[in-house]
Amino acid sequence: MFSNIYEKLFLNAQYVFYLVLDGGRNAVSLNSLPTKTLFPGPWEENIKAPLVKSPIYPLKVWNTEGEISKPEALLDWGDKASSTRLGSGGLISLEFSENIAGRQERDLPLYLGINGTGTNCVGPEFVRGAFKYLTVYIPETDSDHDGFWSDEKPTGQVPLVDHFQEHGSKQKHMGLHREHETLSVSIASVWVNCTAFPSNPNPRAYTGYFDSSSTVLNRIWYAGAYTLQITTIDPREGSALIDYNRRLDNNESPPGSWYSNFTIANGSAVTTDGAKRDRMAYPGDMAIAVPGIAVSTFDMVAVRTALDSLFIRQYEDGSLPYAGPPMGYTGEFSDTYHMHSLLGVYNYVLYTDDLPWLRDHWRAYLKAFEFCLAKVDLTGLYHVTSRHDWLRPGMTGHNLEATSIMYYVIDLTVRLTDILGDPYAKAQVPRWESIAARMRRGVEILYCPESGLYGDNVGRRGCGGSEECHPQDGNSWALVSGLVTSPERRTKVSQSLRSRWLKFGAPATEFPNVISPFASSFELLAHSIAGNHDAAVELMKLMWGYMLDGPGFTNSTLVEGYRVDGDIQYPAYWSSARNSHAHGWSTGPTMVLLTKILGIELVTPIGKTWRIEPGLTKWLRRARGGYATVLGKFEVVMRRMRFQDGGIVEVVDLETPRRSEGTVVLGIEWNVKGGKHRFIKELKDDSEGTWEKVALGWREEEMVEDENWVEPEMEEREPGVVDWEIMPKLFVGVGLVE
Repeated sequence: MFSNIYEKLFLNAQYVFYLVLDGGRNAVSLNSLPTKTLFPGPWEENIKAPLVKSPIYPLKVWNTEGEISKPEALLDWGDKASSTRLGSGGLISLEFSENIAGRQERDLPLYLGINGTGTNCVGPEFVRGAFKYLTVYIPETDSDHDGFWSDEKPTGQVPLVDHFQEHGSKQKHMGLHREHETLSVSIASVWVNCTAFPSNPNPRAYTGYFDSSSTVLNRIWYAGAYTLQITTIDPREGSALIDYNRRLDNNESPPGSWYSNFTIANGSAVTTDGAKRDRMAYPGDMAIAVPGIAVSTFDMVAVRTALDSLFIRQYEDGSLPYAGPPMGYTGEFSDTYHMHSLLGVYNYVLYTDDLPWLRDHWRAYLKAFEFCLAKVDLTGLYHVTSRHDWLRPGMTGHNLEATSIMYYVIDLTVRLTDILGDPYAKAQVPRWESIAARMRRGVEILYCPESGLYGDNVGRRGCGGSEECHPQDGNSWALVSGLVTSPERRTKVSQSLRSRWLKFGAPATEFPNVISPFASSFELLAHSIAGNHDAAVELMKLMWGYMLDGPGFTNSTLVEGYRVDGDIQYPAYWSSARNSHAHGWSTGPTMVLLTKILGIELVTPIGKTWRIEPGLTKWLRRARGGYATVLGKFEVVMRRMRFQDGGIVEVVDLETPRRSEGTVVLGIEWNVKGGKHRFIKELKDDSEGTWEKVALGWREEEMVEDENWVEPEMEEREPGVVDWEIMPKLFVGVGLVE
């Protein structure tokens, strides 16, 4: 008798994708994706997505316990004559090469009835995701419950869970139950069917890429892209919040379980917050995820579906729900997430030029915009009335983060108005800009000169307040939004943020004990906008490098958050098991490396006009990358080279679609037409040199890589100290969880 452990991840299948050509160069279409990578090269070795999505076999046997024979037979995929035999109490843990779902939590045991010789699968009513580890266990006696979940695990499972906790990881147990007291099972093969990112039959057909002299940065970029892939699901297989779903579907799922079979949107593909939790459309996560998707896989249909799920539940007063279904039915609301929804609209239109969709949603968008605009009062600050944000405390009153995001929303709304040419909205622009000017003046009340940073709120969390706090999210957003206009002030804020870094990353001081990849993704943007590209790359290496190689992490996807001392527990939750190990909001480097370090930014939709401002930084000898829109491919290659006679030269080569035009900024600005261009800067006698535009191929045969270049050493930092007294006071439940 043998069993097929069939793990269903995600399904999206409605859209058929094809390739569009722009003057002979590859491009993409909104409803169509290429079936082959647009940028082939050795960097594809870093792609985490499987070459073949089904079946995926385990890589090795991690552990065995009890009565078991020939455990390695499960790894010999071609030899069906050999099998692994498990007796009563027998247990085998299998390890896959990559994280294939994203949640590490007790979810035990899942009943898998063995009906006879042949293939045995988990029933189609279950949508389950496997872990990096999969455990098959044969109980010593039959359980006396219904065969699904039990609070009491068989004793044979307990030491294995403890063993994995000791190594910073947990696993999924598949309980195989029969009615006989003594039993054994022969398993010929165990595999999973991975249906993540079903928008494309080839999950490795990326529309963007990144490669550099830093192995760590290369791994980080592709871990972000893969995280964004496996957080894309079939809308019918959403929401892990079973208790929340029950308000609408009256499900009878046991407490603490999740079926993930709640319909969260209309369509066939939707981007969500996490691969296993919560599997819902949260606009806050989309603020980071949408640009990352655009520059890696271009699965923008999934983005559109997520936005539709929010606007279809718009409340009567114009406000938008905190998240898509199952939220949006009982008034769930967040000031910041409401504004993130509007940012999502802009990013979607910027990368797709889907003006018909924008026109269809424009009235609803303006209603939502005016709703939040009205919350900017005479102080010039946004007055927050909802405590909900990304789980951080202190969201109340006149808040820095909300004010900064609102300022940015005004700017982007003006841009959207210009794109559509709506005369009614154009007539409102002077009023909007007047409010923005008031906000630039108003935010000064929050600036704390002694720290070089802004306070969180007016009052107790502001300068000199009883709980003075200089938030990572708000200070980062103050730069990202353009609310801080002084170059000197931007530099000061960037330096002050960097000065707080710990051994394992940047602390989110607004949320004690937390290192947040979400807030830190905005900090990456903030450093870049301040011209401090060195700090942006350094933080990626420090923090995201740890998220790949630290104990308890997956080495392939990016975690929701963790403790300041480096522990895998995310202090928003009492149990480290609840932490999501594949969260879209943590993928900031995937966007930042292409749009800020390589500097490829679209000014108008699909890059009809663009701006390229590369920053090689001291951490890189070379870097290259690009992405595509329906107009064609955008690519930048930066190198630090040496002439054969010993001189040093920095070289920037770029290519943009022929039907485009833009500005190249390298200390000097050049307005150029689309096509190929080369810029160089010769470094002589330790001088900085001056950038010049030269002919393609300029002195190429005379240049070799600068082998004398040495990557700087990372600065040593102390780990954070956990405040154990306050941590349990900030734990949240499973209701409003983002």
